[in-house]
Amino acid sequence: MEKNRLEAFSDGVIAIIITIMVLEWKVPRGTDCAALQPVLPVFLSYVLSFLYVGIYWNNHHHLFQSTKKVTGGILWANLHLLFWLSLFPFTTAWAGENHLAPLPTAIYGAVLFMAAGSYYILQRAIISEQGPGSLLAAAVGGDWKGKISPVIYLVAMSLAFVSPWIASGLYFVVALMWLVPDRRIEKVLEGKGN
Repeated sequence: MEKNRLEAFSDGVIAIIITIMVLEWKVPRGTDCAALQPVLPVFLSYVLSFLYVGIYWNNHHHLFQSTKKVTGGILWANLHLLFWLSLFPFTTAWAGENHLAPLPTAIYGAVLFMAAGSYYILQRAIISEQGPGSLLAAAVGGDWKGKISPVIYLVAMSLAFVSPWIASGLYFVVALMWLVPDRRIEKVLEGKGN
């Protein structure tokens, strides 16, 4: 099966996720700067979630650059990732509207953790289909960011009950780690002459 339909569908779902997050915004009452204060946590949650959705979209694109064909297993693994990403608008709104209360902040981290796990599963499904000598397997290598991110999410989820701001800071640190696009796949493709 060709990968174009999977990529187009995924791009559409990700665009809808961002749209839903934007539509959750409520216009502040008032016209002065003080009117913006109540929506600041919502805005910060949105910025962080927008970063994450952008990071997943970017890395998803890179992931499928090295993929020749898709199988049923890859399709299901991709849907698994999209499911967790589709929860971003809900957890973003919940954490923002409740001024980063402990439970919503921890649940936000749980969704980030599950999205990271589902991305790993998608990566493994592609490598399993293409073999250990595939371009993706060579590009992924040790993947230190992929290994440390879930650990930071778990720590942050626990810390959310001590300080939601520290937990949110850790979520932001992980986003910063991934903000610079992962060029490993492009480097491997360039090395193979593709």
